[in-house]
Amino acid sequence: MTVIASRLLQLLWFVILAGLAFPAAAQHGPQPDDPTQTIPAQQAASIQALTAAGNQSLYAGSFGHGLFHSGDRGATWTKSGDGITDPFILSLATSKDGTVYAGTFRGGVFRTRDHGKTWRPVNDGLKRHEIKTLLPVGDVLYAGTADGAYRLGRGEDRWAVVTTGLDEILVHALAQSSDGTLYAGTSGKGVLRFKANSTGWVRLRQGLKDHEGMIENFIRVLTIDSEGAIYAGTFDGGVFRSEDAGATWRPISRALPNDSIRGIVFNTRGLFVATGHGIFKTVDRGRQWTPLNNGLTSMSVQVLIESDSGSLYAGTNAGAFRSDDDGKTWAAINHGLEGGLPPPPFLFR
Repeated sequence: MTVIASRLLQLLWFVILAGLAFPAAAQHGPQPDDPTQTIPAQQAASIQALTAAGNQSLYAGSFGHGLFHSGDRGATWTKSGDGITDPFILSLATSKDGTVYAGTFRGGVFRTRDHGKTWRPVNDGLKRHEIKTLLPVGDVLYAGTADGAYRLGRGEDRWAVVTTGLDEILVHALAQSSDGTLYAGTSGKGVLRFKANSTGWVRLRQGLKDHEGMIENFIRVLTIDSEGAIYAGTFDGGVFRSEDAGATWRPISRALPNDSIRGIVFNTRGLFVATGHGIFKTVDRGRQWTPLNNGLTSMSVQVLIESDSGSLYAGTNAGAFRSDDDGKTWAAINHGLEGGLPPPPFLFR
C-alpha cells in the first residue's frame, strides 16, 4: 500500500468515526419534529475509550471533547487531560503500576503518573501519531498505530517497532497470549501473528470469511479468553473464534442482529459483545445470544470494558453507562460529560 493510499484510508476511517459519533449531524442535523430523534445525543460526549484505574477511578476519552476523569465510578466527571494537545481520544490503558496512557487521533500517546492531573507526550520513535489501541502487558506497553505495532518498555521513553511487516498498516487491535505471542487486528490485512524470536508477522486467514466467502480484512477488536481462545471482532462481519492460535477460525455470531463489533469482554459468566446496535451475551460460544440493553438509551456502543470489581462500562455515541449486574440493567453516568459538536479534526494544534 502506498503512503498516499494509506493516508486516504485513514481519512476515510475518520469520516466513518465521525458518522458513528454524531449520526444526527451526518443526517443533516436533528429533526425536532421527528419523535424518534434523540436530541439528548448532543448533550453527552461521544465516548470512544474507557479505562478503569482501580475500583473507583475511571477515565473516558471522547471524540473531540478531550479526556474526562471520575473518582466515583462515573457518578460525576471532571475534565482531565492538562497537557494533551489533541481532543480526539481513541484509546486508553492503565498499566500495572497505575500509570494511565491515552492514545489520540493526531497527537500520539500521552501519559499521566499523578492521577490525571498532568499529562506528558511519549512519542519518540513513533512514525505516525494515530493511536488506535494500547495494550499493557506486564512491564511492556504495546501500541497499535497507523504505521504498525510498537512497544515501550518500563522506564523507557522511546518506542520501538515490534517487528517489520506492518509498515503503513493501521492496527486497530492487539492481544497477547500466555506464551507471549502477539496478535494484531488491522485495516486491510485482517489478523496477523508474531511469535517471539520469529522472523516477522504471519497472516491468519483460514476460515476468517464472511457469509459470502470473502476474507475479513478489517478487524476492530481482538480478545483472548482464559482458555486461550481468540476472538476477532470485525467491522461488519461479526465475531470469529479460534481455538488453535489463529490457524483456523469459525464464525460464532450468525444469530447476532448487528455485525459491527465494537467491544468483546469475557468473564466466568459469559462472553459479552458490544455492537453498533446494543450489547449481547452468550454462554454457549455463540449458539444463542441474549440482548443486554435494559437502560441503555444509546445503542450505538463504541467501547466496552470490565473493571477489576466486575462492573461493566459502555461508552456510546451519547455518553457512558455502567452495569453492576453483568449487563442486565444499565445506568447512565453522564454528569459532567459535556458534549455537543466537536472542533474540526484538522484544525487543532
